[in-house]
Amino acid sequence: MFTIAFVLLLTTGADAPDTPKTPATAKPTTPKEALQPFNGLVGSWKGSGAPEGTKEERAAGAWTETTTWSWQFKGNDAWMAIAFDKGKHFTAGELRYTPAKDKEEVRYTLKLTTPTKTTATFTGTLKDKVLTLDRTDSAAEDQRLVFSFLHHNRHLVRLETRPAGTAIAFTKQWQVGATKEGVPFAEVAKGPECIVSGGVGTMKVSYMGKDYWVCCTGCRDAFKDDPEKYIKEAAAAAAKKP
Repeated sequence: MFTIAFVLLLTTGADAPDTPKTPATAKPTTPKEALQPFNGLVGSWKGSGAPEGTKEERAAGAWTETTTWSWQFKGNDAWMAIAFDKGKHFTAGELRYTPAKDKEEVRYTLKLTTPTKTTATFTGTLKDKVLTLDRTDSAAEDQRLVFSFLHHNRHLVRLETRPAGTAIAFTKQWQVGATKEGVPFAEVAKGPECIVSGGVGTMKVSYMGKDYWVCCTGCRDAFKDDPEKYIKEAAAAAAKKP
């Protein structure tokens, strides 16, 4: 039984620059463009989890895990990979853009792998800083994964389920609170722009005697494979900015 909700919590205030927001009205033309709202997830997150129940049950079932997000590229395709270190419920995952010709909203698919090597697939949309994903490959129960983004360096993961085919409210099964490693809570992530994804650059790469910045190993590898492609794309994007 599992449905998750990743909730990035913030006290009242202005939106952080890395907070995922609803995509623009115009549909994205590429997977990389569609996944831009999630650039702020790139990096490592330290999480502390506990099941629902009494105080004693929560304490007995508590665990810690680290989740690392990174970009991945293959040709014109792009997606975000998730690696779990000591994850209780999942070991890996992929978040992808899912084009839908018959729907106006931008749709995403998250496929997760469990410690027993089974997979769970969720699809849904991002609206008002909330990514709501319903599981599509389980008939035993309704499962929902919801990411509510409110801060750049803290998030809450909540699992909810309900009996299949019913309209009753979802019930929380467990919850994980996570903070971004190496980033103080009050500090807003900032720095040079990643030449590949447009996120915050954290590592330097060089080409033809010039230095550029990337945000993760996935972007680093993509740049090394075809540096001229990403340099041209970045230049074109910069030319469009006011």
